[in-house]
Amino acid sequence: MKSINLVPTYSIVAYDAETGQLGVGVQSHYFGVGRVVPWAEYGVGAVATQSFSEYSYGPLGLDLMRAGKTAQQTLDSLVASDKLRDLRQVAMVDAKGNTAVHTGAKCIQGAGDKTGEGYSVQANLMLTETVWDAMAEAFEGAKGDLAERILISMEAAEAEGGDIRGKQSVAMLVVSEDRTGSKSSAPLLRLHVEDHEEPLPEMRRLLNLHNAYQFQAKASGLLEGDEVDDDKVKEANEIFAKSVNLLPPDKNPELVFWHAVSLVEAKRLDEALPLFKQVFEIDDKWRELVPRLVPSEVLPDDEDVIKKITGV
Repeated sequence: MKSINLVPTYSIVAYDAETGQLGVGVQSHYFGVGRVVPWAEYGVGAVATQSFSEYSYGPLGLDLMRAGKTAQQTLDSLVASDKLRDLRQVAMVDAKGNTAVHTGAKCIQGAGDKTGEGYSVQANLMLTETVWDAMAEAFEGAKGDLAERILISMEAAEAEGGDIRGKQSVAMLVVSEDRTGSKSSAPLLRLHVEDHEEPLPEMRRLLNLHNAYQFQAKASGLLEGDEVDDDKVKEANEIFAKSVNLLPPDKNPELVFWHAVSLVEAKRLDEALPLFKQVFEIDDKWRELVPRLVPSEVLPDDEDVIKKITGV
């Protein structure tokens, strides 16, 4: 047993039929659980390998699903050749939403799992045996994108008592198409809390930060190009407002600064100046940054524009 990687935990693997996104969420009283349990690849599938965890279930599972095997075929193949299968807990979902889960007979109680349309929840070494049912119910009833629904499911697990040992680390991995519609090797979201007294609230904070930056990036994208009309500017400002709601400027003025830069690029200097003023009042070092952006062509090489910005 000394060579076995003991990772008791609760987790969820899930597929979003609308977006094609695949994701994994996991929480455990285990340092750095995100380095072991979650695996996902866009257009292929997602895997969670835990309990007396066998690391290879992750890469091998993705290899087999990439080759065209369903989640169930993949899991059956790997479990059949595993001499320690009774100690494993593994769940998979493929890119068509098919799910498969294995909870070995010797997983530490309470241990169990539940599957539904496009998802599987599984847990071992739990305080109560209501954890996986609570996770399933929460996921099915949750609103929002896949990451939000995964986090809500994990929060439901913790509300049922979670890991009998307590809590320590949490991870989320979501993969998606990139903005061009191609398959991207980089995940849409990869967040880890390695060691924390309250890992799920910390994950909630990090997810909010992630979403704030995503809104800012989307708003900036609308302001790119030579022809940015009033409708696009209005839409960009509305999206950016969502970013500010998640990350107020007094906590971090950076998103306001870059939105102001994007407005300048869209030839909306008058709308940008109040935002620059807001940022400079929080931290005047941002004023010093402005002229440094000219050589990199982030801001225009226009002395009057730069003077107006730095002079607010």
